[in-house]
Amino acid sequence: MTKTFDLLVLGAGSAGIAAANKCAVAGWSVGIVDELPYGGTCALRGCDPKKMLRRGAEIIDAADLMTGKGINKGSLSINWSELMAHKRAFTSAMPGRVEAGLKRNGVELFHAPAGFVNESTVEIEGRGAVTARHFLIATGATPRPLSFAGAEYVIDSTAFLELEALPPRLLFLGGGFVSFEFAHIAARAGAEVTILHHSERMLKQFDPDLVAMLVKRTRRIGIKIVTNVEPVSLEKDASGLTLVAKGVGGNQQFSADAVVHGAGRVPAISDLNLHSAGIKSSDAGIVIHPHLQSVSNRAVYAAGDVAATPGQPLTPVAVFEAKVAASNMLKGTTNAPDHTGVPSAVFTVPELVRVGLLEEEAMAQGLDFSVRFTDTSGWYSNLRVGEIEAAAKVLIDNPTGKILGAHLFGPEYGELINFFGLAMRLGLKANDLKKMVAAYPSVGSDLGSLV
Repeated sequence: MTKTFDLLVLGAGSAGIAAANKCAVAGWSVGIVDELPYGGTCALRGCDPKKMLRRGAEIIDAADLMTGKGINKGSLSINWSELMAHKRAFTSAMPGRVEAGLKRNGVELFHAPAGFVNESTVEIEGRGAVTARHFLIATGATPRPLSFAGAEYVIDSTAFLELEALPPRLLFLGGGFVSFEFAHIAARAGAEVTILHHSERMLKQFDPDLVAMLVKRTRRIGIKIVTNVEPVSLEKDASGLTLVAKGVGGNQQFSADAVVHGAGRVPAISDLNLHSAGIKSSDAGIVIHPHLQSVSNRAVYAAGDVAATPGQPLTPVAVFEAKVAASNMLKGTTNAPDHTGVPSAVFTVPELVRVGLLEEEAMAQGLDFSVRFTDTSGWYSNLRVGEIEAAAKVLIDNPTGKILGAHLFGPEYGELINFFGLAMRLGLKANDLKKMVAAYPSVGSDLGSLV
């Protein structure tokens, strides 16, 4: 007999889990399916384990910055295998915790590949056909396919996060989040690191002036950055890997012990047989209405990286989109998620963060705004830790005094950016932020002086 649910969720990451639990608690019969361990990219293969490895890099960097200022670094170093064990203390327990929570709420779990066979039915490998009144697709994203010869020798971010030993020479393809974050960790752990990028400008989602500061800081710790190159081929022999890349002046060769994919991700929809269910999709993901319902199959909703929404490909965005989708399914409403004031961060050491509009975006919209740029490298909060590269750029709407965007580069600015995000969501003005009385001395106490 075919199994039937009120809701079947495809993808057991943060978004899928949030929607499954919400609908199950409301009394719906809910199933969830994923062929990978439950927990998703962020908890198991991305944000969280990466941040645990970053802790080692933070300590090394802090000691470097304070050398000659009272700290003798001595033989301080990262033990990679022990750092990995520290990371696994978190990731190993996560799938069991997630599954236990789902089961407590009455969600039925499936561990297998799945794909649509018609508009209301999914085939789950080994379990047969499952039908549902509603579906939420929350399968996330996967590394962008690479087409050059020898691409099969490239490892992805998941494999990097499971390396038992750190390769002495690492080559990262692409100048995005993954490459910069992992490069900063690996370099502090003693690896020789190179980042290759296809154009001159890297991290295009972030303010170019602050990206330039990050690039300078990155090179300062010994990471080599090469721009305007495209991989042509990758060969493997007894001595390691050799990548040939085409640049402005011709081909260049790069030697490495591991080449890591950091060249972007695409929606993970290729194995879902969307066409069988009449689900329209594009390169950006499943095509949906603003309220997250498929434009071509009313039973289907999508959230997170797999959906073609204006939201950023971030875990918090995926979670609140999934909760909105679940609410719309439960209540029959058509509410759209509010993407205002969602911060984004590159967790290098120090971090680069943003929320709201870039300067170029505000100009393109014809807005009347002011830019407050501040070099904060000499401020007490950075002087205290020895940091020499730090700055902030805040965009303020002249007619209203509200925050249009904030861009920060410096230690602990991943926390400071949240104040700007909250201000944007609540419609606070720059003068409102100046009124905050903060604990002093703290990084948060710098807020009023940045606007």
